[in-house]
Amino acid sequence: MIQDIYNYNLTLKGQFFVTRCIYMMAFCLIIFSCAEKEEAIPVVTDFEIEVLNNDFSVPVQVRLINKTQGADTYKWIFLGATPSQSTDRNPGTITYTEAGTYNITLEASNQDGNLAIKELEVPINAEIIAGFDLDVIGDLFPPVTVALTNTTVGANAFQWTFQNGTPETASTRNPNQVVFETPGTHRINLEVSNGLETQNVERSISVAPHLQATFDYEVSLEANDFQIPVTLTMINKSISATSYKWTFTGGMPATSTEENPTVTFNTVGTHTLQLEATNGKDTKIISQSISVQPNTNLRVFNAVRLGINTAHSTNTIGAFFSTTKQAVYTSEAVTTTNGGDIDIVFFGLNKDFEFNKFVTPDEAETLTFNAIPNAKRTKFINVQESCECTASLSVNAFDAITDDTFFKTLILEETEAGLQSFDGTVLPRIVLFETEDGRKGALKIEDFVEDGANSYINTVIKVQKR
Repeated sequence: MIQDIYNYNLTLKGQFFVTRCIYMMAFCLIIFSCAEKEEAIPVVTDFEIEVLNNDFSVPVQVRLINKTQGADTYKWIFLGATPSQSTDRNPGTITYTEAGTYNITLEASNQDGNLAIKELEVPINAEIIAGFDLDVIGDLFPPVTVALTNTTVGANAFQWTFQNGTPETASTRNPNQVVFETPGTHRINLEVSNGLETQNVERSISVAPHLQATFDYEVSLEANDFQIPVTLTMINKSISATSYKWTFTGGMPATSTEENPTVTFNTVGTHTLQLEATNGKDTKIISQSISVQPNTNLRVFNAVRLGINTAHSTNTIGAFFSTTKQAVYTSEAVTTTNGGDIDIVFFGLNKDFEFNKFVTPDEAETLTFNAIPNAKRTKFINVQESCECTASLSVNAFDAITDDTFFKTLILEETEAGLQSFDGTVLPRIVLFETEDGRKGALKIEDFVEDGANSYINTVIKVQKR
């Protein structure tokens, strides 16, 4: 019995022991199984950069954006930057102050001993300063050759545009010479780039007009009837010329290299004025002809209008005439300078021409005019038909005068009757005169023109030259 109980207890203990062992073995299997399933965390190193202001030209600021996964520690190396390294997960902004190509390195690791490295190359460019010089070879007369010197810094790509030039474009740093043949202003544009930034700079070149030879001339007042001697002053209107050669056939001088020379012709005939203009690249020749007449010693003025006293005083139509200055003067135009040049004074009382008279300039004030300063004396015969004098000239004889032959023999003596006034009933009317310097002449009143206060006479005047 007792033995049975002992055996029974022993059986229970054995079962308990076995059961306990089984449980312990199961626990160990579970623990081992869990340990088998736990794995090391990998490190994935990744980062991006952001260039502030999108400008890769120094100084450059770069912000770092860390996208690494699975890491606990970080080691940054920034070659060429400030700062040069960091252990922060996000080191913020670094700065590059010199151009070059630099590496940013990130070494990331964790407690499991995993480590990964990433490098990123960053190109840092020098600041672009675009510019170029141009040098005109020779002058600005077409064709114009231009040499270009590229002064740009910080760029590695170039694009030139030459408006109306040959060539029209170029992509080299220093292109060959450019030729402009069209007159005017032309743009030269240079676009430069470093792959990230682009700049433009522009200058212009002005090409002078094509060479033109052209001229006019001005004849002296005394010779504007082209009777010998005739003196001309050249008025050079050439364009884009630098030197001149004049040739005057029959002139004095015969040639000249002045820009605006003066020449005198003393012989009758047709004479050639020739101008050869050059600018070193081109030469142009142009010529004109003039006809020089014999000297008649007679000056003829056609269609000279002399106003009545109201027209003269209101400065509409003058009543004073100068045969040497070839001009009509109103009251306002008379000065101390030109007063002595006035030869003829006409007085017309009114628009009906009831009372008309030519008077010597030094007595103009006797007929309501202001006194003429430095006035000279001129003899007149207003009324030939009643002058009781030897001097006489008919209308037909006046019209036939082509030189001063008649006036050479004319003896003009003023008489009281000859100085009388006349009305507008006789047309044409011939009035004889002699200036203070001895030049004799005659005028023909062709018409009495009624125009109210602006009425006037229309005359032809013939007078000896000085």
